[in-house]
Amino acid sequence: MSRLDAKFARLGAENAPGQEARQTGDDLQSVMRGDILPGVPVDFSHGDVDAFTPTPGARDAWEAGFATGGAQAYTEYRGAADLRETVAASLAAFTNAPVDPVDELIITPGTQGALFLALGAVVDQGTKVVVLEPDYFANRKLVTFFGGEILPVTLHYQDSAAKNGPDLGQLEDAFAAGAEVLVFSTPNNPTGVVTPEASIREIARLAARHGVTVIVDQLYSRLLYSGESFTHLRACADRPENVITIMGPSKTESLSGFRLGVAFGAAALIDRMEKLQAIVSLRAAGYSQAALRTWFHEPKGWMQERIAQHEAIRDDLLAIFRDAGFPTACPQAGSYLFPKLPQLVVSPEEFVRLLRIQAGVTVTPGSEFAPHTASSVRLNFSQDHAASVAAGHRIVEMTRRYRA
Repeated sequence: MSRLDAKFARLGAENAPGQEARQTGDDLQSVMRGDILPGVPVDFSHGDVDAFTPTPGARDAWEAGFATGGAQAYTEYRGAADLRETVAASLAAFTNAPVDPVDELIITPGTQGALFLALGAVVDQGTKVVVLEPDYFANRKLVTFFGGEILPVTLHYQDSAAKNGPDLGQLEDAFAAGAEVLVFSTPNNPTGVVTPEASIREIARLAARHGVTVIVDQLYSRLLYSGESFTHLRACADRPENVITIMGPSKTESLSGFRLGVAFGAAALIDRMEKLQAIVSLRAAGYSQAALRTWFHEPKGWMQERIAQHEAIRDDLLAIFRDAGFPTACPQAGSYLFPKLPQLVVSPEEFVRLLRIQAGVTVTPGSEFAPHTASSVRLNFSQDHAASVAAGHRIVEMTRRYRA
């Protein structure tokens, strides 16, 4: 394998949502080794926009953007100026810190696009980057792709809410060892835990002291469950000079198909991100940008109802897995669950394949998120409630079938 082939092989797309391997002759042999469990197929690798439909008005806004024509189709690389003003005001109110719509905000092709641009703006050959384990799979892959050196830091997520979050001792050691960048998500993907306020403030303080750039993915920070609180790093009084926050109307609002994201923060980094976007994708899809007019402006009570619906699904699935003895952190926000499976007679990768073939349940393997979480699986439970619960029971039944 050539150097370039190896570089791209490490990116791996086989476990990306919608990209799971299709049935082959080998798969059919697997079916013969066990009865197929009946039930409605459920794809937990991504949210179901049929079960949870996009925010009201999004389609109308998109159609209005289409009707506008060229002015909307060919916006500035950073996104339409008037939209950035609207979005900046909403983000400033949400995060409790000002956002300059001209210099500190860019609209991107999804939050994945924002992450690519942000890391591309700060990671070069040999750049030391702190990556939490477990955390969003693209963090590790992109750092490696850009030539960076990963400094892993443990994320605690099976403890009490107050003790969850990055291991701050390891984090300080990594900063002292020359880390230049920290990238992490809160709420965390795949576990759903929220980094506590005390930890956020300590991260901000340590990053400021060591001159570390922080990229924080807050995609699910609007889908916050009952009794939980959230601290925005960019609003901390003591914070590093360079902070980029990533958000967007995506899973929470069921607007993933519009491919919209935003990054906001340090003007110099936003400027670099614009230069990179100008040669990668030019801009976020022009007509789709208009849907941002609905973001943070949903009908009264709409977000609260969506949160309540997801919380009910979370609680039922959590009960299923915990009753079966699977260590499972309680998500504090977002729509991800990360149960740890018991020891099986097949490898975790094989079990994920068998689960899809024999039980009609698609999950994302835990190895995508950290080397040491291979025995876990990630579920996006933004699905039909009854179908999700039934699929949860099938997962447990499948572990009984293949338990060591």
